[in-house]
Amino acid sequence: MSDRSLEATGISKSFGSRVVLSSVDLTAQHGQLHGLLGPNGAGKTTLMRVLLGLVRRDAGTVRMFGSDVASTRAVPDGVAGLVETPSFYPYLSGRQNLSVLARLDGLGSLMRRERIDIALEQVGLSLHGHTRVAGYSAGMRQRLGLAAVMIRSPRLLFLDEPTTSLDPRGAHDVRALIRRLADDGAAVVLSSHDMAEVEDLCATVTVIDHGRVIFSGDVDELRMRAPSTIHALQTSNDRRALELASARAGMRVRAVADTGLEVRADADALDAYVIALGGAGVAVRSLERRVRSLESLFLELTNTTAAGEAGTLSIATAPERQHASMAVS
Repeated sequence: MSDRSLEATGISKSFGSRVVLSSVDLTAQHGQLHGLLGPNGAGKTTLMRVLLGLVRRDAGTVRMFGSDVASTRAVPDGVAGLVETPSFYPYLSGRQNLSVLARLDGLGSLMRRERIDIALEQVGLSLHGHTRVAGYSAGMRQRLGLAAVMIRSPRLLFLDEPTTSLDPRGAHDVRALIRRLADDGAAVVLSSHDMAEVEDLCATVTVIDHGRVIFSGDVDELRMRAPSTIHALQTSNDRRALELASARAGMRVRAVADTGLEVRADADALDAYVIALGGAGVAVRSLERRVRSLESLFLELTNTTAAGEAGTLSIATAPERQHASMAVS
């Protein structure tokens, strides 16, 4: 048997004359967290909608758990997704909303109660299950959306920006839950605009831009292609600091108006540079990491795209989010 829960090949979708997806391939393996990255309008959400059967694809094939999935059919049991901002009946409680969804899934009353109890516990809403959704915060609605996904006991899960609207504690809990799902054997496709989140959670990643795949592979492979981390540096003598940097290999230092110096270097080169500054009588007043290595790669590719080169990536820092909808198919 294949170890792939999802095999999507050549997925294309247009709305009128606008091409949103062009021959996109995406795979996810059992027990794997797979990141889906791209800027606003890249096609991430449309791709998830296509894979969940919410939008009909124009071309391509989709296989889930080894079986072909027709564009016009519901996805198999064990597949669930949270796409964009979840919507619920505001006049019903969180538990009642989940019960409606579980009933549509054909679950009996005993199974419904059991799965709802577990799901609410998993997302930290056990004490708020009987509260009307109208009184929920944005973060609580996001948690409830995750609970709606969990009642399906998914083996293949699509999550579109799952930590949006959550405070740091809530985001940490959701990431821990996602890891547990993968550890238990589920395949998770995670869409995110947060490079650090993907780097921390995912072993593999697909990057799309303007509806096309521009990278697909291991995060480690992507990391090897990344330039050095960017640091902001303030010293007692920036001119002398620039002179010292010009004579050192592996260093890129430039002056930034009103903010000091911008330093690009790996950890070893940076350590040696800071020591050299002290030896030359130049005090380091502040040293702050501004952009991680993967983020640096994305930003450089963004600048290249802006210059008009093809086949590169443009990354925005805001989440891709338009209309509210949730898929628990």
